[in-house]
Amino acid sequence: MRKSNTLYSILTAVLLAAQCSAPRIEISGELKKWNRVTLSVIGPQSHEKGDPNPFLDVRLDVIFAKGERRLRVPGFYAADGRAAETSGAEGSCWRAHFMPDETGTWTYTLFFRRGEKIALAAEPEGGVPLPCDGATGSFTIGPADKSGCDSRARGMLRYVGERYLQYSETKEYYLKGGADSPENFLAFSEFDGTRVLSTSQSRPGEAHSRELHRFDPHAKDWREGDPTWAGGKGRNIIGALNYLAGAGMNSVYFLTMNVEGDGNDVWPWIEPVERLRYDCSKLDQWEIVFSHMDRLGLTMHVITQEQENDQLLDGGELGDERQLYYRELVSRFAHHPALVWNLGEENTNTDEQRIRFARALRALDPYDHAIVVHTFPGRYDSVYTPLLGEKSFEGPSLQMGNMDQTHSETYKWVKRSNEAGRPWVVCLDEIGPAHTGVKPDADDTDHNRVRSSALWGNLMAGGGGCEWYFGYRYAHNDLNCEDWRSRERMWALTKFALSFFQQHLPFTRMEPADHLVSRAGVHCLAREGEVYAIYFPQGGTTGLSLIPGSYEAEWYNPRTGGNLIPDRALNVQKAGDVRLGPPPGESGRDWAMRVIRRDMTEE
Repeated sequence: MRKSNTLYSILTAVLLAAQCSAPRIEISGELKKWNRVTLSVIGPQSHEKGDPNPFLDVRLDVIFAKGERRLRVPGFYAADGRAAETSGAEGSCWRAHFMPDETGTWTYTLFFRRGEKIALAAEPEGGVPLPCDGATGSFTIGPADKSGCDSRARGMLRYVGERYLQYSETKEYYLKGGADSPENFLAFSEFDGTRVLSTSQSRPGEAHSRELHRFDPHAKDWREGDPTWAGGKGRNIIGALNYLAGAGMNSVYFLTMNVEGDGNDVWPWIEPVERLRYDCSKLDQWEIVFSHMDRLGLTMHVITQEQENDQLLDGGELGDERQLYYRELVSRFAHHPALVWNLGEENTNTDEQRIRFARALRALDPYDHAIVVHTFPGRYDSVYTPLLGEKSFEGPSLQMGNMDQTHSETYKWVKRSNEAGRPWVVCLDEIGPAHTGVKPDADDTDHNRVRSSALWGNLMAGGGGCEWYFGYRYAHNDLNCEDWRSRERMWALTKFALSFFQQHLPFTRMEPADHLVSRAGVHCLAREGEVYAIYFPQGGTTGLSLIPGSYEAEWYNPRTGGNLIPDRALNVQKAGDVRLGPPPGESGRDWAMRVIRRDMTEE
């Protein structure tokens, strides 16, 4: 017979009070702006498999406050507090990770409660108070001391009502370039509780290893002083991230749950069939990897589910399983400054469900990280149109079955979201066909079509950047990629494109303006009357409509990067088309051009 809630709560309170005779709170971490500050509290002795369920039936929330600001940060069960090292599944440690965005004195207040499903309760102050409930304290945060590409030097990557995300500290705008593959990046052999399930799926014609990732080719990329866990584990995955960041990339796409999906080798729970109990040691080991991504300036693109399992939790609804899943992800990882939540790859939930998911994540996340969703080619209108103007959604994660349509599709959603009053960050996160994607350099040395149609196609339409998917018919593919050097040339080409925009253009103040060029297929991004970027996919010439003024034309080679190459001065006496081109060499190859006005003060 089910106990009454009242009797259950009384008995539990007595038991837990006896277990917590000496409660203690500790603040740890670098007490500096944008760094992780961890509040640890000693609570009831518990176990991942124990009763009461320490994930569902115990709730730690911490209010961090400074002046009038109050941030409610969800906490989590941390087993023995050293689970990454010990593989511990039991203990009495609960934690809350906090990312302070201001210097000075912060105060904290604990809400530490026990009750049936209280972790999901709309009224978190209900239930039975545990020792330390209501406890308060303070700590002082100093200025940020990181530098370079470290995300903690740049501040939080946030949506600011424009079509590009922005770092809050440096005010730099973000253009994405990174890896979409392997999507099962977290299926790493040295994470606790990680294995490949025998029921994992194979795509038609796909030949891939069903072993966990080892990333052996990246062992040489680990550096002295880099993190490890449990006596030296993790060197290879840390080395892989070192390599990618060293190649100039700034983002990694990965699933946090692919049960019954293509990989069937990533889950946050103690078992893949479990939905309400989490693996403390595995998640602490993930946290070590994610923290290293912060140091390297790599954005976490967190894909919460995929098409094959988007009905797995609560039959596709926002029920107990999904709410707890979101809470655990937010409590453990939302403190990372550069993070984007993705509601699902090739998502098939309903419009109403997607909106509920986005709003649930937004309500949990104290930092309001950007939220996006990925969908199938051909379903853009049906999936994205109902989300236009939604205040808990920041943009599409485009999958282009035909990469030649990237420019037009990117522009469509840049334009439509702007018209809806909430401009979107429109990123390209997968190109087809699925069996090809971005081939290894050995099979496609120059990646001409990918570079021209996908990479430059997105950026010249006002898009937020690209991540690269690896097709399943090729070596080092979307599930078994062990060596990111297999696409070293693609990383270089991506870096060249990002550099053109970041170093030579005020791209955030420019608009897609293909109507200003006379040749079909040539793209233009412009701040009319001041600066123009023109992309020639196949070289040649075009007319550019200019107002009167003195301009300078300069070329940029998308295949080699480097400095701008002077072309000529343009003295425009009368508004109209001015002939541009041909490029300075390699006839028939793609080139970019900057046309900048010189007879006025630049902003």
